Amino acid sequence: MDEYRDNDVLVPSWIHKNSTEMADSQLFVISCFVAGLVGILTILYTAFQWRKNINLSWMKAIDKSNKEPKSRNNVLISPHCWNLESVYRGKSINCCACLESVAPSQALGPVVGSDAFIHRCWICGAVAHLGCSNNAPKDCKCISMFGLKSVLHQWTVLWTEVNDESSVCSYCDEPCSASLLGGSPIWQCLWCQRLVHVDCHGSMLSETGDVCDLGPSRRLILSPLYVKKSSKTSGGFLSSITHGANEIASSVRASIRNQNKKHKKGYQSPFDIGKSSFSDVSAESNGSTSKPVNSSSRTGEYDDGADNVSHFSEHNGEVKAMDKVNSFKRGLSFNKDEAHSKGMEQIYELIDFPSEARPLLVFINKKSGAQRGDLLRQKLNFLLNPVQICELSSTQGPEAGLSLFRGVSHFRVLVCGGDGTVGWVLDTIEKQGFISPPPVAILPAGTGNDLARVLSWGAGLGSIERQGGLCTFLHDIEHAAVTLLDRWKVSITDKQGKALQPAKFLNNYLGVGCDAKVALEIHNLREENPEKFYSQFMNKVLYAREGARSIMDRTYANLPWQLKVEVDGCEIEVPEDAEGIIVANIGSYMGGVDLWHNEDESYDNFNPQSMHDKVLEVVSISGMWHLGKLQVGLSRACRLAQGHSIKIRLFSGFPVQIDGEPWFQQSCTLSISHHGQAFMLKRAVEQPLGHAAAIITDVLENAESNQVISSSQKRLLLQEMALRLS
Repeated sequence: MDEYRDNDVLVPSWIHKNSTEMADSQLFVISCFVAGLVGILTILYTAFQWRKNINLSWMKAIDKSNKEPKSRNNVLISPHCWNLESVYRGKSINCCACLESVAPSQALGPVVGSDAFIHRCWICGAVAHLGCSNNAPKDCKCISMFGLKSVLHQWTVLWTEVNDESSVCSYCDEPCSASLLGGSPIWQCLWCQRLVHVDCHGSMLSETGDVCDLGPSRRLILSPLYVKKSSKTSGGFLSSITHGANEIASSVRASIRNQNKKHKKGYQSPFDIGKSSFSDVSAESNGSTSKPVNSSSRTGEYDDGADNVSHFSEHNGEVKAMDKVNSFKRGLSFNKDEAHSKGMEQIYELIDFPSEARPLLVFINKKSGAQRGDLLRQKLNFLLNPVQICELSSTQGPEAGLSLFRGVSHFRVLVCGGDGTVGWVLDTIEKQGFISPPPVAILPAGTGNDLARVLSWGAGLGSIERQGGLCTFLHDIEHAAVTLLDRWKVSITDKQGKALQPAKFLNNYLGVGCDAKVALEIHNLREENPEKFYSQFMNKVLYAREGARSIMDRTYANLPWQLKVEVDGCEIEVPEDAEGIIVANIGSYMGGVDLWHNEDESYDNFNPQSMHDKVLEVVSISGMWHLGKLQVGLSRACRLAQGHSIKIRLFSGFPVQIDGEPWFQQSCTLSISHHGQAFMLKRAVEQPLGHAAAIITDVLENAESNQVISSSQKRLLLQEMALRLS
């Protein structure tokens, strides 16, 4: 028994406690843990608020102390061009006037009235409360510096935090990322994108004189030194612009007051459902609200305010559109496409442009498949000169931008859109009659982006982000190689040879039958419900859905007996199971499908496919199920022929599509013949061949500038180089 007692002494006392005491002990431990966790979170939150207040105090002090020096140093003054847009609760954005957060103050309940909107400058991206925008500093990007000897830095407060640890001050080489307790605020140049601590700016100013070299993309940027306000613009015209902008602002304020009344009566704001903000990088929606309103008064020696306000030239007619809007159901979304593109051509002109510059002319189609035009426009405005960026619309084509650049010896074109937008721009360039047409690069913002794929620019906007973003993309454009793209003319005639409609031009492919049927159904659905096509991913989902519906549909099972295909004058036998005929010029179809497969060695009697060999490839597909297997690489199209000219005779009505643009065609003859070749830019991904082509292109352009060779000789040499290096 004594031995048992000795063993009991060695057992911990808590084992002898009953279950109630043990439960109390566990509850005490859990309570201590929760209390400690709450304490830690409270300390972190307090430190975060402390840091936020310190940074805000810093910015207020710096902003106040730098107003006088700016006026003494004759810094460029340019008022902002405000757009009205909705705001999300919780956005970490500060007003550029009062430096307070623009996030709505209500913790719960709907966002109403003026709290639901902010002003954002569509040029530089600064934001302000509706009541603060008139008092905002006039530090927007100055579009024109004509008359100055050199470009000056335009410093603006970097409102968002710099999370990239590699971002350093351009003067002291110290990191610009914010510390826990804050530090010197950061300024960023609107032209070269260099960062500088505000504390370092004084020393930098005394050493360099604030001269800006436009940064790493200087050859692509349209220098403001050569942009001049056109003498054709009169004071009366500007007065009408200002008057129209004032009317718009009054209409917006009245709409906001009416919205407040509705909320007092229990009306629920449609913005609670969620509208995408202009500045949301991850947004795929085109529902951002934008409406220009009048800028604040302009002062200063170098005042670009008249230039900026002049962008409202196309908005006078939109006041009528306000009368059609009875509520904020669509977030006050107004179209301002023409306000920039057409206005730039009328208000600005390029004077004494240097021959060594290679500026980039950008065309943006906001209605392309990815629906990211607003976001791209804002980013490109910051990286380039807003004058060189043109928006395309149903009433404004590429003619305005090409006319503005007519006197520039060498420039490049960037098309932000899908394959249809690229074809639109290529058609317009051809009509302009350039002796040496500008080469065209593509920022893939459509649904399929087949031409961008074969030119190595990527499959969509996501691929641009993965490759380093827009800065890396602009660098790739500057060092891209020039190549050629065959363009084909498609004539549509009846039995007597009479044209049934104007000729069309083919860059990528032509389809007849089941594939064109799906494209036509998607086109009709887009016309009826455009709100469903708000992103590239959703567009592909809808394509897949329509394709799945047509798998069991054998509508065109009789296609081989309802058409004839002639290649170079010889009739080609169409397989009996064919439900679609595709004529391809490039090696990508419907979002990356390779119809020809150059690596396939089982076809000894066919040549590899090329987009500049003046030869087309003809294949057949046996229904939507076959097309679906092509998409995932489980099958291949049936090769039929290669040729220089192709005729397709339709004996009954069929859906037809060219480069993704479909229509229903009654019996006719489709005649396809070579039309010409266009200069395109291909991303130099192959080392060293791609870079060699880019260097040769630059040498030829310099030789033309120095009058060593003529424009026609340069064009012939570029064509020969593209053929040999490909």
